[in-house]
Amino acid sequence: MASRVKDLGALPHWDLSNVYPGLESDEFSAAVVETKSMLDDLEAYLAERQIARLPPDSRAAKDAAAVKAAIDGYLDRMNAIQRQYATLRAYIWSFVTTDSYNTTAKRLLSELEMQGVRLQQAGVRFQAWIGSVEGALPVVLEQDGPAKVHAFYLRELAEQSRYLMGDAEESLAAELALSGPSAWSRLQGTVCSQLTVDFERDGKVEKMPIAALQNLRTDPDPGVRRRACEAELAAWETVREPLAAALNGVKGATNTLNKRRGRVDALHASIDQARIDRETLETMIGAMQDSFPMFRRYLRAKAQRLGHDGGLPWWDLFAPAGKSERRYTWPETRDFILAHFATFSDRLAGLARRAFDNHWIDAEPRDGKRGGAFCMSIDAVDESRILCNFDGSLEQVGTVAHELGHAFHNDCHVGKTILQTVTPMTLAETASIFCQTIITDATLAGAASADEELSILESFLIDAAQVIVDISSRYLFEQEVFERRAKSELSADDFCVIMLRCQKATYGDGLDERTLHKYMWAWKPHYYSAGLSFYNYPYAFGLLFGLGLYAIYKERGKSFVLEYEQLLASTGEGTPADLAARFGIDIRKPDFWRGSLNLIGQRIDRYVGL
Repeated sequence: MASRVKDLGALPHWDLSNVYPGLESDEFSAAVVETKSMLDDLEAYLAERQIARLPPDSRAAKDAAAVKAAIDGYLDRMNAIQRQYATLRAYIWSFVTTDSYNTTAKRLLSELEMQGVRLQQAGVRFQAWIGSVEGALPVVLEQDGPAKVHAFYLRELAEQSRYLMGDAEESLAAELALSGPSAWSRLQGTVCSQLTVDFERDGKVEKMPIAALQNLRTDPDPGVRRRACEAELAAWETVREPLAAALNGVKGATNTLNKRRGRVDALHASIDQARIDRETLETMIGAMQDSFPMFRRYLRAKAQRLGHDGGLPWWDLFAPAGKSERRYTWPETRDFILAHFATFSDRLAGLARRAFDNHWIDAEPRDGKRGGAFCMSIDAVDESRILCNFDGSLEQVGTVAHELGHAFHNDCHVGKTILQTVTPMTLAETASIFCQTIITDATLAGAASADEELSILESFLIDAAQVIVDISSRYLFEQEVFERRAKSELSADDFCVIMLRCQKATYGDGLDERTLHKYMWAWKPHYYSAGLSFYNYPYAFGLLFGLGLYAIYKERGKSFVLEYEQLLASTGEGTPADLAARFGIDIRKPDFWRGSLNLIGQRIDRYVGL
């Protein structure tokens, strides 16, 4: 591993010294103390203004002027606290996710999360009150002030207040979350980030972090890919019991709270968070399922290309194709992304340049660092930070572009308050998919041979198959897990059986079913999210919505850019249906989803024909 990383150039670690000098610095400690003081003030304000759930017979008597004054004061305080708290949490998280052995960071995260409980309790208290004075909102929202500019947030808050338990129950649930589902989620992250595997390559045995081992799925040597997959599966065997306990804990707690809050099922809360309805979700899922035959065609063509009879073995899902086995160095990745982002807009290229030049990105895989990739906003300095595990593959170049898209989305939010930018997962992937598509198009346009074009198409189709087919398997898996967890705990074997069944239902004969990955449930952190269930179908929404917008951009050119930036700036202040309608898109009709899937189908046709 060391030799491969060295060939890529020095891989950066992120720098957050402009936020705080260190976890034990006076500046960091002062910010923590200030946050506690701000929370004290907020709680005193809520008590002074008597912001608490009102009995039904007193709701009509609430004076609109008094309601507006109470709302305005709360919004100013909550926005200020959220900005500081989110910055503190992101700062600590930057240490936890890159070094899970850092006991100081883990302690500080636990201490901060206790203040987070107070913040959550204050928010729930206000939400219950908003629900009880909902009748005064039409008058309040007509008048200038903080309430008016937060109208969407307040209406949504009032609408969702019907799914709250009593004040005492919500307060208890927030406190218990730290030692319940949140603790289970942290356990999964710690176990996975510290899992290492002894792997032999080129006659040498290396102790590799599991994330680095997973990166070998793109290795040009088929023997390495197969042995790495087998080693990975064996590694998950050693930690399956604590991970099964963690998954049971998260899903069990979620089921209990959903039932107490009057939710129809686990999906109910998810679609409300996504700001869509079941009709939209079912329409999109139906279009995705209709597209499975074309993806299976791609997978079987890939299997044939790699010398397999029948379906593709799992370990070759991410195998490169064509004779282009180029590995991008980090400087090459930077230059390539900047050049092609600039073809879209100077603002996008400028944002990416800031990220590369100011050390916003942590790219090196290493022991103690989490796998995968993500982008987080650092609100106090109006910046972002990106984590990835770079290996020089075209896939990873696309990942960097993807995460820079999230950073661009965050940049479009600058100038708005925290509460104005609460974005649903369905829209959170828009900019990231768009940026990744820019890079894919650029590499295809620059292909110098059929082999190179094949390699680029392969990279795109690998991602597309993951987001459409594999995401579908994860969606089905989570549905069944929630249903069965309501009756009893599930064993590690149960999770494996469900996972395999869902993979067979979606991949079909596209894969060799003897080689499926039964431990996909163990390492995907999305399943262990305590506050966001079904962290899967929004990726499919994002891919298809992003592709649809990109097609509009190709038609309209530069005139599209400003409207697109305005869309990103507004993702916390509208539903996906309303924002899509600005571009003439109806997400409740199958035509839009089929149109985006057809764009993928055209690339499958080209791939098969090469």
